[in-house]
Amino acid sequence: MTKKILITGMSGLIGGLLKHHLLNEGGYDLKALNRSHVEGVESYQGDIADLDAIKPAFEGQDIVVHLAAYLGSDSWQSLHTNNVLGTYNVFEAARLAGVKRVIFASSGSTIRGFERVKPYEDISDGNYGEVPKVVPMITRDQVRPEALYGVTKVWGEALGRHFSDAYDMSIICVRIGSVRKENRPMSVRENAIYLGHSDVCQMLHLCIEADQGINYDIFFAVSDNKWNYRDISHAREVLGYIPTDSADKNLSFFNSTLLANTKV
Repeated sequence: MTKKILITGMSGLIGGLLKHHLLNEGGYDLKALNRSHVEGVESYQGDIADLDAIKPAFEGQDIVVHLAAYLGSDSWQSLHTNNVLGTYNVFEAARLAGVKRVIFASSGSTIRGFERVKPYEDISDGNYGEVPKVVPMITRDQVRPEALYGVTKVWGEALGRHFSDAYDMSIICVRIGSVRKENRPMSVRENAIYLGHSDVCQMLHLCIEADQGINYDIFFAVSDNKWNYRDISHAREVLGYIPTDSADKNLSFFNSTLLANTKV
């Protein structure tokens, strides 16, 4: 049975990757909610800051993948408009339309504050010789945002919990790692938090197909990186997520070249 999937922010990097992945998989009727037109799928143009304007896009949809967001931390107004008000509007429009599931693109920034303390600070800085053999994994129930962007993503997760409890909606939050258009880490820090193109698509696809009995959950999404400190075991156990990408092939490059010539 064809599933109707509405994706917000499809013009972004992850939205574009997911679009092509699902079209190649087949069995999905895709629709974009975007401020600009998206080629190749039905495209509804609207701003998520305007609830009344976007409500029609949600009618008849089975699942919403909410990727649209302001990624900077320099403007509270932009963060509030897009990540706070906009996220509320997406959840509310989905509720009003009877959407069964919302997949919320959260972020590792919800716990990035741990990089201020050891051993995560040493991992982030590439001081691998200072890292103990056993590093406690950061789990999905922990929160320590590093900046206002991370705070807005914590808000989105909490909002999802409310909508799940109050309205019996299935809400899945994915704390997405660092996805780059180059499909490789672009800094020493990203050796730990890199998320490859195939892995981000796998994770979001698994969330789309996950058992409807999942009322609310949070999953980390990073690739199979040696220096990863974010616990992906829960995603493996519940969703069957097995990353196939890895930052490890770039470790020697960053340690010998990039670290020696740039500030990271």
